[in-house]
Amino acid sequence: MNEVFKLLAEGERLDEGQMAQILGISEEEITAQLKALVEKGLLLGWIPVLNPDQDEEVSVRAAIEVKITPERDGGFNRLAQRISRFDEVESCYLMSGGYDLLVVAKGASLHKVARFVSERLSTIEGVLSTATHFMLRAYKEQGYLIEQPAEDKGRLAVSP
Repeated sequence: MNEVFKLLAEGERLDEGQMAQILGISEEEITAQLKALVEKGLLLGWIPVLNPDQDEEVSVRAAIEVKITPERDGGFNRLAQRISRFDEVESCYLMSGGYDLLVVAKGASLHKVARFVSERLSTIEGVLSTATHFMLRAYKEQGYLIEQPAEDKGRLAVSP
């Protein structure tokens, strides 16, 4: 595995100078390796991890279970790719188990996400059913714990 890719996969965001120092190679080599990772399609972008409790522009996220009919020569791929193109869709995964796709969608309100599901997602030919689960609070996001309020940090009260 590429050394730069290994550093990125460990989860810490380092600038090119820091990566060069850790790996003992030049910043130019780091830049070249990052460019190669992008060209190969391994590095798709940098994703900041935001604390949803501190987000002033509150948005709603939902996990949507989608059952679909696989197509003859394309299986699940064509429908999954079509669903993935919607602006509301953050992520789309092929799943094993009781449903076929897990779609993570976002919107400005519960109503807008629900409307997306009922008017756009569930009306696609080949979509058999959907089950929407709204995310109410995040405790951990992308490997980072979301800080608890100060009053929750102490020990639990014990009563006799």
